[in-house]
Amino acid sequence: MASSTEQSAELIAVADAHSAHNYHPLPVVVTAAEGAWMTDVEGRRYLDMLAGYSALNFGHGHPRLVEAARRQLDRLTLTSRAFHHDRFAAFCTELADLCGMEMVLPMNTGAEAVETAVKTARKWGYRVKGVAEGRARIIVAENNFHGRTTTIVSFSTDPEARADYAPYTPGFEIVPYGDLAALEAALDEDPENTVAVLLEPIQGEAGVLVPPPGYLAGVRRLTRERNVLFIADEIQSGLGRTGKTFACEHEGVVPDVYLLGKALGGGIVPVSAVVSSAEVLGVFRPGEHGSTFGGNPLACAVALEVVAMLRTGEFQERAAELGEHLHHELALLVGGGAVEAVRGRGLWAGVDVSPSLGTGRRISERLMEHGVLVKDTHGSTLRIAPPLVISKEDLDWGLDRFRAVLGA
Repeated sequence: MASSTEQSAELIAVADAHSAHNYHPLPVVVTAAEGAWMTDVEGRRYLDMLAGYSALNFGHGHPRLVEAARRQLDRLTLTSRAFHHDRFAAFCTELADLCGMEMVLPMNTGAEAVETAVKTARKWGYRVKGVAEGRARIIVAENNFHGRTTTIVSFSTDPEARADYAPYTPGFEIVPYGDLAALEAALDEDPENTVAVLLEPIQGEAGVLVPPPGYLAGVRRLTRERNVLFIADEIQSGLGRTGKTFACEHEGVVPDVYLLGKALGGGIVPVSAVVSSAEVLGVFRPGEHGSTFGGNPLACAVALEVVAMLRTGEFQERAAELGEHLHHELALLVGGGAVEAVRGRGLWAGVDVSPSLGTGRRISERLMEHGVLVKDTHGSTLRIAPPLVISKEDLDWGLDRFRAVLGA
């Protein structure tokens, strides 16, 4: 019988042999998880400081979410949208209310939500704003990450995400992120045909880039003045991660459209949604857009529990308080030769480690060897985003290992 180490190596080898290499996972094989901790097939425990890119905001196997899923599994899992089911109305009503909106269009993945938003903005432009057919234009930001579909990568500036997928979908204008003057100039190039500005309130994949103070408020003002939709991609930043329900709230901004996903499924099922007003989402007629699994009973049951948990404010408060501690501790590392910069908000940080210490991948591997799991992005930047349920003691334990690895 193979040892546990051989078992792990064999599982990785089989995965490499039989799955496309579109990911390069850290060499850890997880078999169980609870809260902020994961266990591999050798029985080693790791502190999860990534939380599935915010899909696990509520940790692994949160009892309330597991119970909600279990109850629904015993009753009904799928009808397709050909029929109504008894969880759909409550899901749409409660999520719209949480967002201060009127309507919800449910999908499954974040990329589907973004694709749906693109279609929504264009349809709104043609049916409401009066844009000439085929002329709709959407403004996006450099270094964005909104998903992996052919349309979405058409307006990506990341060569890795974009290369070899041409021909690209037209209709997008790219401007520098955080630059209001550049956005205003782009809007004024063709205001009659511009239907939307699509932005991440904080750019996650780019390294947790927080825009300058006043930027989001400026985007809101400029779009409102020109009758252009402001679409906020809160798929990773929303639902408690930054210390508020939505990252836009830090500037008192309410966009025309929220895009939600990841944490909305509680780390159990993929759930995403486009949430907006009746004027915007009312442009759809039967048969013009859809999803077999979008808004399925199991997804609605879990997402309803997520909304109920967010209504308590507990998780937003934890993210704000522990986030302040996280950023204080990380800031102490800047200037010592190991860390060049730290950015972020709430329980979310991008840490630029000195390239002299190695690549972000190598540092992530060393952290893994010390029992902490993070993910690198763009060279030597590490992303830190633990579950919102993490204890202060566990967070400090992880930070101690982080300091030890950088010091070594």
